[in-house]
Amino acid sequence: MRSQKKKSRKWVKVTASILLIMLIGLGAYGYTVYKSLNKAVDAMHQPIERKQSEKRKDAVSLKAKDPFSVLLLGVDEREGDKGRSDTMIVLSVNPNTESVKMLSIPRDTRTEIIGKGKEDKINHAYAFGGIPMAMDTVENFLDIPIDYYVEMNMEGFTEMVDAVGGVTVQNDLDFTQDGFHFAKGEITLNGAQALSYTRMRKEDPQGDFGRQTRQRQVIEGIVKEGASLSSLTKFSDIFTALGNNVKTNLTFDQMVSIQKGYIDAGASIQQMEIKEQGKMINNIYYGLVSAEEKQRVQNELKTHLEL
Repeated sequence: MRSQKKKSRKWVKVTASILLIMLIGLGAYGYTVYKSLNKAVDAMHQPIERKQSEKRKDAVSLKAKDPFSVLLLGVDEREGDKGRSDTMIVLSVNPNTESVKMLSIPRDTRTEIIGKGKEDKINHAYAFGGIPMAMDTVENFLDIPIDYYVEMNMEGFTEMVDAVGGVTVQNDLDFTQDGFHFAKGEITLNGAQALSYTRMRKEDPQGDFGRQTRQRQVIEGIVKEGASLSSLTKFSDIFTALGNNVKTNLTFDQMVSIQKGYIDAGASIQQMEIKEQGKMINNIYYGLVSAEEKQRVQNELKTHLEL
């Protein structure tokens, strides 16, 4: 249990760090870094056309320290293919209770795809309608407002890993993928190796869960190396890689507000789990969530968001 909490805490810190870690060190590196960070945030900022959620009476105010939610999407986007959101994680952040709840949604979860008028795997929402449909579908599934999103292009691992000079991970499964052999234990990966490391699923007894764990390891490694800034020559490449591969509707000012007003929320990280039952429907595998289980998860998130 202690190990799981540590992993949860690391992942939330990693996710926040992708957006905010460079803000903390601005004073040390001065105007040049600040200017480069602004440019990167401009590249990352991608507003979306989406109506105010009916599940929230008033728009969330970060300056007022309102609890808020974020949909994290890891998208495997290949040439000629829009891609699907292979990783879907919802964070609810409450500065009043100084806590964060994190829910990973399995990609095979069967639910209504909002705007498509049919039930399908939840990760197909992104393929059908991009970020807005993914947010609307997750919002309907969990019955809570989804305020912000962060999308990370999994293909961008290559550029981001190389930008920080490689990453070191603790591998618990000996396997071969795309011609690369990954031995058990501590291994160091370059960009191409990291991409293959995060793609393997079929040989893993944990399936998608194992793949998501490896994706989190690599992201954590990227931030760890990037945050060290052992060489000032790195930060330009790092910011460029972030700008090329991370998209969010959060603005620079909103990121600053989160860094200032919500930093203590990381003191308590609680990982939530949604239980599913696998079933073949028309020769397609789905994860089915019972009405009781869905209600339990919804109630926990609503309480945390003070809705």
